[in-house]
Amino acid sequence: MSGFGCGDAFLADCPARLTVELIADKWTAVVLYGLSKGPVRHGELAELIGGISRKVLTQTLRRLQSHGLIRRHAYAEVPPRVEYELTPLGATLIEPIHVLTEWARANGDAVLDALDADPEPAARDDGVPHRGT
Repeated sequence: MSGFGCGDAFLADCPARLTVELIADKWTAVVLYGLSKGPVRHGELAELIGGISRKVLTQTLRRLQSHGLIRRHAYAEVPPRVEYELTPLGATLIEPIHVLTEWARANGDAVLDALDADPEPAARDDGVPHRGT
């Protein structure tokens, strides 16, 4: 017996893996954090985040909404106004995102130093910008 069970969130058949994959998406944590101060309109969120296309933001918002992490509220106004906000479930992710952010601040230079020291350029084909490149 391997000792692995459904409590192992990274294994294929565990329902928790879906959530881990959702959170690991490039924009999920950034979008959730952008919504952490309260309801925000699509354009305001795009400006706040920076570097995300409106199309990708829309796809990310739809995915987060379908997973119950955010709520979309369309107001019956002319012109139409739509705001996005965290659900109570989505709000539970803000503290873990903050912890990861602090880890990244504390260890970002060490990660970049390790990348710079890697003598294997092919191993650096990960799409992540590197210093000096």
